[in-house]
Amino acid sequence: MVGLDTSDDAGVYQLNEEIALVQTADFFTPIVDDPFLFGQIAVVNALSDVYAMGGTPLTGMNLVAFPIKTMPASILKEILLGGLSKMKEAGVALVGGHSIEDPEIKYGLSVTGLIHPKKILTNAKARVGDKLVLTKALGTGIIATALKGQLASEKAVQKIVESMTTLNRVASERMITFGAHACTDITGFGLMGHALEMAVASHVGLVIEADAVPIFSEAMEYANMGLVPGGAHSNRQFFSCKVEVSSNVSDLLLDIFYDPQTSGGLLISLPPNEADQLVDHLKREGHGYSSLVGEVVEGPPGKIQLI
Repeated sequence: MVGLDTSDDAGVYQLNEEIALVQTADFFTPIVDDPFLFGQIAVVNALSDVYAMGGTPLTGMNLVAFPIKTMPASILKEILLGGLSKMKEAGVALVGGHSIEDPEIKYGLSVTGLIHPKKILTNAKARVGDKLVLTKALGTGIIATALKGQLASEKAVQKIVESMTTLNRVASERMITFGAHACTDITGFGLMGHALEMAVASHVGLVIEADAVPIFSEAMEYANMGLVPGGAHSNRQFFSCKVEVSSNVSDLLLDIFYDPQTSGGLLISLPPNEADQLVDHLKREGHGYSSLVGEVVEGPPGKIQLI
């Protein structure tokens, strides 16, 4: 039902009139020093693809690469325990997995979820007149880059860890309640890249208000110091041809909007009369950065106006 055509977050395969499978896989190298937290972040990130489709994750299989001959097995144990803690929180059963020996640590999940075939949310059904809601702040990639350079403050790291270890489950459940038309999660392509995927798949234009987008304040500080990951520059080079930028949007903000996110929030397209209520509910339920960030317009289709 959902494959490769729309660059969606997960694949969907229909089993019968009532049940379809939602399937995805995601893994990456450590983004924080603490192995337990890394395991949590990796699992939350992988589960997010199922939540973005409106599905319920059911089972997970560990994907592990680890230098077992040169690094203590206790570190691997902590990574797996961290991941398992988030699987339990999400109600996901760990049913197996695969590990290889590798000089660089990598961890993530293959995830299978369930969804009703008539309730699938893709990035291809945004409607003209919809409002756009973003559920987490931007800047995790920039702050993680500062962390690697030992320049990030403890407060900044705490902020992104809290964000990256927060499941998108509540946001997913609430967006369904409030009649969302389309959704994607913000990860490696940054806000601009994933928003463009929605615009292209839905054959619409998007207007995003720069001042309305939630951003970790420390990310602005570190970006100003030049601590911008290479992925942000790659995203900007690849996607900027389809983004019309207002003169009041600074180059610094553009770095943030192209910043690759890990375990980012959901970008949700839903009716305007429901959008404010969704934001209010999410803020009351712990998603304090949830914000109205723009709207869906007729065109130019497949492009973004950043104002």
